[in-house]
Amino acid sequence: MVVTLEQPARARLITPKGRERALPVVLRYSAQDPLAIQMVFPSQASLDGAEVTWIFARELLEEGMSAPSGSGDVHIWPCGRARTVLEFRSHQGVALGTVSRIMCGARL
Repeated sequence: MVVTLEQPARARLITPKGRERALPVVLRYSAQDPLAIQMVFPSQASLDGAEVTWIFARELLEEGMSAPSGSGDVHIWPCGRARTVLEFRSHQGVALGTVSRIMCGARL
C-alpha cells in the first residue's frame, strides 16, 4: 500500500493583469516519490481548463517553514507561527498558497 498524505489549502491566483481569484488547492506527499511535494491546483486555475500540479523538493518546504527559501519559480517562507506561504511563478501569472505548518511539519 502506497502512503499518500494530503492537506487542503487556500491559494490566490494572480494574473499578469493584476486580477486575483481565491482557489482551493491540495498539498500532497506520496511515499512513491519521498523527496517531492505536490501542490495541486484545480482546473479553473489554468488557461486550458486542466488541473495544474507543481512539484518541488520536500527539502524546500522544510527550509521554507523556518526561513525564506527557494529560487526560480518556487519560493516558500513562514507566515507567523502557524502558516507557511508557497509562491509559484510562471509567465501566465503568480499563485500564492498557504498551508498550516502543523499539518505539513514532521509528517511530510
